Amino acid sequence: MTMNGKRMKAAMETVDRTVDYDLVEAVKLVKQNAKAKFDETVEISINLGVDPRHADQMVRGMVSLPHGTGKSVRVAVFAKADKAKEAQDAGADLVGADDLAEKIQKGEVDFDRCIATPDMMAVVGRLGKVLGPRGLMPNPKLGTVTPNIAEAVKAAKGGQIEFRVEKAGIVHAGIGKASFSEKNLQENVSAFLDAINKAKPSGAKGTFVKKISLSSTMGPGLKLNVSSVGA
Repeated sequence: MTMNGKRMKAAMETVDRTVDYDLVEAVKLVKQNAKAKFDETVEISINLGVDPRHADQMVRGMVSLPHGTGKSVRVAVFAKADKAKEAQDAGADLVGADDLAEKIQKGEVDFDRCIATPDMMAVVGRLGKVLGPRGLMPNPKLGTVTPNIAEAVKAAKGGQIEFRVEKAGIVHAGIGKASFSEKNLQENVSAFLDAINKAKPSGAKGTFVKKISLSSTMGPGLKLNVSSVGA
């Protein structure tokens, strides 16, 4: 058995797969079992009672986690003149117009979030085939097509994350690092679940949040007691 295998076996022994843990206990166990040599990401996975193939059952949105994600986010901005300067001053990693579009067309997509001013959408629209499949296409509903460029860049850098339900009705996201305090992880989980509940679509019938699990990158998953987190 490899070292990783031994570590996982030992971690599994601390977790009861039949138990639905409350948030406090789950966070404590996830932190205890994050023993890799790097700072593991704490991940949440939520099974929702929706079928995203129907437009009225799509769950998508943005949420600013109170304590950030612990991950540095590279931000690209499509803007010109004063707005380009605004983006640079706010800490954007890449700023441009046609020149930036050219790089992206060539496959240079070394960023995690893409933001655009409304007047740049004619340029950005041509990049749908590259940005769309990567989930990077700027979208006014998500606040990534906006005249308030500085605000959007700071939000992206400060721990704002996007969520989107997948085909099987599952949403997952990284909501912090194992090095975060238990309190900060609990508050990030609560903020994420609150955003999911607020994004409940009109077409959702029956139980909306069916199952929640929490894990670290290399650790076992724990089931969360849905009622303990107010979901």
